[in-house]
Amino acid sequence: MDFDIVALSRLQFALTALYHFIFVPLTLGLSVILAIMETVYVMTGRTIWRDMTKFWGVLFGINFAMGVATGIVMEFQFGMNWSYYSHYVGDIFGAPLAIEGLMAFFLEATFVGLFFFGWDKLSKRGHLVTTWLVAIGSNFSALWILIANGWMQNPVGAAFNPQTMRMEVTDFGAVLTNPVAQAKFVHTVSAGYTAAAIFVLGISAWYLLKGRHVQLAKRSMTVAASFGLAATLSVVVLGDESGYLSSEHQKMKLAAIEAMWTTEPAPAAFTAFGFPDAKARETHYAVHIPMVMGLIGTRSLTTEIPGIEQLVDRGELLIQDGIKAYDALQTIRSVTPGSPVPQDAKDVFESKGQSLGYALLLKRYVDDPRQATPEQIRKAALDTVPPVGPLFWSFRVMVGLGMFFILLTGTFFILSTRRTLDKHRWLLKLAVFAIPLPWVAIEAGWIVAEVGRQPWVIEGVLPTAVAVSNLGATTLLITIAGFAAIYTVLLIIEMKLMLKAIRKGPDETAPAPVPAAAAIHTQRA
Repeated sequence: MDFDIVALSRLQFALTALYHFIFVPLTLGLSVILAIMETVYVMTGRTIWRDMTKFWGVLFGINFAMGVATGIVMEFQFGMNWSYYSHYVGDIFGAPLAIEGLMAFFLEATFVGLFFFGWDKLSKRGHLVTTWLVAIGSNFSALWILIANGWMQNPVGAAFNPQTMRMEVTDFGAVLTNPVAQAKFVHTVSAGYTAAAIFVLGISAWYLLKGRHVQLAKRSMTVAASFGLAATLSVVVLGDESGYLSSEHQKMKLAAIEAMWTTEPAPAAFTAFGFPDAKARETHYAVHIPMVMGLIGTRSLTTEIPGIEQLVDRGELLIQDGIKAYDALQTIRSVTPGSPVPQDAKDVFESKGQSLGYALLLKRYVDDPRQATPEQIRKAALDTVPPVGPLFWSFRVMVGLGMFFILLTGTFFILSTRRTLDKHRWLLKLAVFAIPLPWVAIEAGWIVAEVGRQPWVIEGVLPTAVAVSNLGATTLLITIAGFAAIYTVLLIIEMKLMLKAIRKGPDETAPAPVPAAAAIHTQRA
């Protein structure tokens, strides 16, 4: 990758996003686990469940603060590094983010204070409502952000206005009900639930290995195993849905994930293993599982999944249509206010306008796309291919770890039903070592999602190369170094605080003393 302004802007945002998503999944999952634990406390009145809620709540609070600190910076980057992007699609993209800030984050941030400071000031049920509102707020926050992100990958409910040179909302309901956004929300949130479940499972296993807080740890493991098994199964199901939607809206991403260089006869096989070679346009030592990819990607035995080479050829045709749309746009914009717009220009723009974004891919090579040569058009079409190798391996890391999490949580779920959680020390050690693995899977998933849609910042509408601000490389390098330093310090602080709280352990309320048999007899007498 050449470190030009576009690459540096992408690197800066990727850095902050990947750091941010170290903290977010745990917040999403722990908030729901806390609500479940406190619900059991209110229903049973057993103080051990209150102690569990308070302990895991401390870890939640540490993580929540770090997530907020990193998330706010990302909001400002849209106006700093991506000003043309913000101008072009701010009407659509900005609305969900504004709603998230006004509704979800306000709800979450308000009630998180009551959660920590309201134990002795609110009734049991009142505090339980507070805890559930924190969980609901956290998940609503993710919903609105992922609606915005989903729109970037499937831009529905919007149209380009040639007079304002901006995308404008035509159907906000379509933006909200975008199938890509809905699938992405459930998939992402389920991944956060999985991360929190493995986190609670691993720390509880560590307590059992040390012989500390045994009863609390066993109950925490039971909740984590049950919650985690449901979450991991949901991740797989919604991952399948995401794959199906990609075959409809992001065909090139799906082809790159599979390193599918040419169109295969339906139903396409799934490449379980191999070494993609972008230069040779083949995957060496490929191990195929027949029919699986076709079933996942198309839910059909007869529908083909187009390969990379065929999609590049299709991209050339779309670029040529985009050039016609660009020419019509310039004609429309050249008309003086009040004068009639030539009907032929209007007709061309209406028929070819959906391909305008493909013409903008040529901006990397020529200022006026209408002056592009066939060689430049071919280069722009080849630019629609995302990095195949990173996508191929990131996807398989994510899927492989997902299968492992199902086995891990399923095993501990069975052990919890048999009340034998502490009988297999090697399984407890495995749970401890598994704590960081959900984050590996999650970060790999975001690499698949975000790298997979390159070169588009808005799929088929706005190329990444024309969405950036006009900043200098020095400015970007300074901010990248600054963000990396600050976020690394925040991560170190969080880890130290987390480890300190874990080593200290929960403050358990001593159970009420049970009267001796003699004392009971005396009292009765």
